[in-house]
Amino acid sequence: VARLIEQYERYGHKIGKVNPLNLPRVPEIESDALLEPSLYGLELNQEFILDGKLNHARETKTVEALVAELKAKFCGTITLETDTIESAEEKDWVVNRFSQLQSQDASDSEKHRMAEILIKSQALDQYLAIKFPTLKRYGGEGAESLLVFVDQYLRSTSQSGVDEVMIGMPHRGRNNVLVSLLNFPIEVMLRKIKGLSEFPDEALSIATGDVLSHLSVSNDFKYEDGRKLHVNLIPNPSHLEAQVPVAIGKCRGRQQTLRDGDYSDGEATRGSKATCLLLHGDASFTGQGIIMEALNMSKLAHFDIGGSVHLIVNNQVGFTTPPHRGRSSPYTSDIGKMIGCPVIHVNGGEPEQVHRAAQLAVEYRHKYRKDIIIDLLCFRKWGHNEMDDPTMTQPVMYGVINNRHSIPDDYAGKLKDLNILTETQIESWKAEEISRFNDAFRMNESVEFPSYLAEGSNWGEMRLPSVQKVTTWDTGCHPDILRFVGAKSVAVPKDLKTHNRIQKSHSDTRMTKLTSDGLIDWALAETLAFGSLIHQGYNIRLCGQDVGRGTFGHRHAMMVCQESGAVNIPLNELSEKCHLEVVNSLLSEEAVLAFEYGMSVEHPNRLVLWEAQFGDFFNGAQIIFDTFITTGEAKWLQQSGLVILLPHGYDGAGPEHSSCRIERFLQCTNSAEDVVDSDGVNMSVCHPTTSAQYFHLLRRQMLRNFRKPLIVASPKILLRLPAASSHIKEFESGTHFLPVIGDTSAQSPQTVKKVILCSGKHYYALEDQRKKLSQNDKDLKNVAIVRVEELCPFPTDALRQELARFPSAETFVWAQEEPRNMGPWSFVNPRFANLLGVQLKYCGRPVMAAPAVGIGTLHTEQVKTILSDPFV
Repeated sequence: VARLIEQYERYGHKIGKVNPLNLPRVPEIESDALLEPSLYGLELNQEFILDGKLNHARETKTVEALVAELKAKFCGTITLETDTIESAEEKDWVVNRFSQLQSQDASDSEKHRMAEILIKSQALDQYLAIKFPTLKRYGGEGAESLLVFVDQYLRSTSQSGVDEVMIGMPHRGRNNVLVSLLNFPIEVMLRKIKGLSEFPDEALSIATGDVLSHLSVSNDFKYEDGRKLHVNLIPNPSHLEAQVPVAIGKCRGRQQTLRDGDYSDGEATRGSKATCLLLHGDASFTGQGIIMEALNMSKLAHFDIGGSVHLIVNNQVGFTTPPHRGRSSPYTSDIGKMIGCPVIHVNGGEPEQVHRAAQLAVEYRHKYRKDIIIDLLCFRKWGHNEMDDPTMTQPVMYGVINNRHSIPDDYAGKLKDLNILTETQIESWKAEEISRFNDAFRMNESVEFPSYLAEGSNWGEMRLPSVQKVTTWDTGCHPDILRFVGAKSVAVPKDLKTHNRIQKSHSDTRMTKLTSDGLIDWALAETLAFGSLIHQGYNIRLCGQDVGRGTFGHRHAMMVCQESGAVNIPLNELSEKCHLEVVNSLLSEEAVLAFEYGMSVEHPNRLVLWEAQFGDFFNGAQIIFDTFITTGEAKWLQQSGLVILLPHGYDGAGPEHSSCRIERFLQCTNSAEDVVDSDGVNMSVCHPTTSAQYFHLLRRQMLRNFRKPLIVASPKILLRLPAASSHIKEFESGTHFLPVIGDTSAQSPQTVKKVILCSGKHYYALEDQRKKLSQNDKDLKNVAIVRVEELCPFPTDALRQELARFPSAETFVWAQEEPRNMGPWSFVNPRFANLLGVQLKYCGRPVMAAPAVGIGTLHTEQVKTILSDPFV
């Protein structure tokens, strides 16, 4: 008997009645062989004494009665999967709490609220269908119960003491959640549908907007028990699931702001003040690899937020693809088994069971601080959008859908039959919503827009960037502070034994440089930027694969004791309130970068950096660059100061370890070829050549009163090149980043005949070549080499001033390491022509398919050519 009960607890979900359409289940799921009493030597009419230890009262009953009880509890319209939970105690708690909730009926007031939510959601869809019959609204029809879930989730989460909830969700049912639950202004939504802007006029110099199904909201709520909750539904792109790690990252950022969990002063558990709700589609949850990456983060240090609740809105079809062709596993939730989380399967046609699922999910997350998945089986009343005809590919499914009542009408009818609800109440809810929608529809310009950079919020001190000019910011620092920070950066506890090589080549060398006014190398410049910002009240988060040591063994931001393995981050002794968080990430680009973007948009006073192991590895996260980093401000007025460090440089490493594809980032900017750039350009793309330049770039990210993403083509060879190191005077107060570094070596600028322009480490190779050649050719003293440190915003004014120093110049050359169809050439050439009247000649590698060659002798030949051609 005990084994039979256990099997129902484990496998009852296989024969559950969780499909509101009652369609045939996939063969892998439809199996009740393990639930057959005869398998355990039992007959249906056999009597036995049920031991109270099995969570039942001690009583005598038949096997047949027990089976009926087990089926009702574990095989009904809500079922449970707990097999992959590793802890026996945790598994027992989930099963017992599941059983308890099954026996607890919702109150009449709760049923009223559920019915009202469903009816009003349906009213919105029907209203929009009538007013805008050709609108692709991706309505919630067929999945209205997701609103019941979200509503109960928010209420239960508030009761658990949480202050803030971050929500990430795709397009399906999004408008319903916004309007029916999260108080999004319906007049703004209708204005958007009419083709007008969702932003106030003053923002249109920056904002270009997004589609209806990507609207977002951030609001405060106060519930009947007096508890308050802030809810933020973040913007989403059309790339399904891309917003998931962004929401998790933003939640982690909010936890830091609220000093929650890992950031608390005491022993607060992660997710006590801020948590995350994630909604998914069934096909995308199994199809998009970013989900696996995000789930893998859930228990990792520096990514763990104390668990998320995942609600899969299971329409049982992906556009036109049926489940058996969209996944190899029985359930859409099966990927969750990799982290051992429980799964609740629930029938979307049973709102009260959905209500129970939400309650259990919140309680589990709060108790164990782990992820939990809810598989909400529902349907899609229309096709992928309302203009699509799904009967062409799903005739059987839509034969059932088109011949059934809606879920709101079904549930309201059930309550009416039970005398819990009246027809008058139902009609009043509909009339109330239609009246509200009509009033909003008549409002044209008199609209109160949601606040974006609102006073009093985290972003209250930020401003929209100037679209008139590129501003210059004093990013220098007092030398005493710099020396103090530098000394602190290598100070470790006495009981921490440093690696001998690190002690000698890193710590001791650094102290020598600081005490003797020596040159500041790249790693020390970065440290000084970090430490000085921490000193000024900014948090720093550096994330990427192996960033603590640095891919090239140069950084050593974290010290590892050679005896105990303990890790120490010296810069965290600078301040009690602000810290450097060093994150050696999992081997992922897309989800990790999305997470870091989420961290960056939560608060402007957090410098977030993501460093690729090699520059070209960014392309594993291309979706995040395209849909969030380069376009987030234009689409949603969402500023981000995220810094992307992409090691770049041609040193014979081959096609995959040479180029950060800087041309792709330049193409993604909104810099114009024939108009001088301003701070309004969507991001900065820089290729600095000195450690001081890098220092100023990092500090500029925080000291400006607006935020822009920064792409840095960061160095490999320059990390230890003495010529790329800077004197401490270049870091002091009154100094700033230079978008252009001129050539001061020419004795008489008036006699210069040729100007070579370049960026990055190629400058040092050209400079060495000039020195070698000038020994035999005195005319080379009349060749100037100018460095373009910031490619975007394109430094028109700085270049004009520098080129004016060479009135006799006749030839202007753009020299680069990259092939002609890559690198900055295609970007800088038209701007030099249109904005400066300069016709450039090209010197670099020829057009190529791969960024670099993999044959050593060919690489050597190319290097000779690209170094000699500029001087010919």
